[in-house]
Amino acid sequence: MTDVMVVLPTYNEAENLPLMLDALLKLPEVALRVLVVDDNSPDGTGRIADEAARRDPQRVAVLHRTEKNGLGPAYIAGFRRAIELGAETIIQMDADFSHQPSYIPQLIAKLDSGFDLVIGSRFVRGGGVDKTWSFFRKLLSWFANGVYVRLLLGIPVSDSTGGYRIWRRETLIGMGLERISANGYVFQVEMAYVAQRLGYRLTEIPIYFPDRERGKSKMGSHIIFEAAVRVWQLLLRHHGLTPSQRKPLS
Repeated sequence: MTDVMVVLPTYNEAENLPLMLDALLKLPEVALRVLVVDDNSPDGTGRIADEAARRDPQRVAVLHRTEKNGLGPAYIAGFRRAIELGAETIIQMDADFSHQPSYIPQLIAKLDSGFDLVIGSRFVRGGGVDKTWSFFRKLLSWFANGVYVRLLLGIPVSDSTGGYRIWRRETLIGMGLERISANGYVFQVEMAYVAQRLGYRLTEIPIYFPDRERGKSKMGSHIIFEAAVRVWQLLLRHHGLTPSQRKPLS
C-alpha cells in the first residue's frame, strides 16, 4: 500500500488532537501515519502530540516549531518533513474536525485515478458548509472561490481556499516549495495556482464542512478580504510559470 502521511498543523488544539489522532489511526480502509506540526501551543497540544508519538512511534511523529508564524510556513515545514520521512502520498487537513477523516479513502481513490492534487471541496455539487453559516458568509466564500479566484487565476477548481487536500510526493517536490511565500488562507490559493501553472492535474471531491465543536475558530471575514487582495500578487508572481519549470525530483 502507498505510504500515506497526514500533515496536521496545530495551535491550541488540546481538546481536538487526541480525538483526531484516534479517528485517523483507526480508519478501517487505510493505514496511515500522522505528522503533527505544533506551533508551540500554550495549551499543551505539543505535549499531547509527544505522548501519542511515544505510544506509537511507527505511526505518529511530531514537528515542534518555536514560533507561531502562520499556516503557510507550518504546512511547508510539515510537507518537507513528510517528504524526508518517505511519505509517497501526503494529506493536509485541520485538526478541528471541520475536515472529517471519513473522506480520506475517497481522496486517496481519486488521487490514484490519475490526479496530482485532489481538493475536498465545499462548493462542488454534493458539498456543503455548516448550517449555521449566514447567507452573507456562504455567498462571500462561494464568490471568492468559485468566481473571483477561478476567473482571475484560471484554477480549475471551485474551492481554491479549501485546506483539505491530498498530494503526490512528486507534485510537492516538483512544485518547488521555496516558491511558496503566502500565509493564511491565500497560502492554499498559491499552492493550487502554482500546481496548475506547472501543469499538474487538479480535481475535487465534495465534502461537508461543519464548524468546529471544540476550541476557538481562527477564521474571520477580514482574512477573506485580505486573501482577495493578495490573489493579485499571486497572479503577478506566478503567471509566467510553465511545466518546463518543474523542479527535478532528485
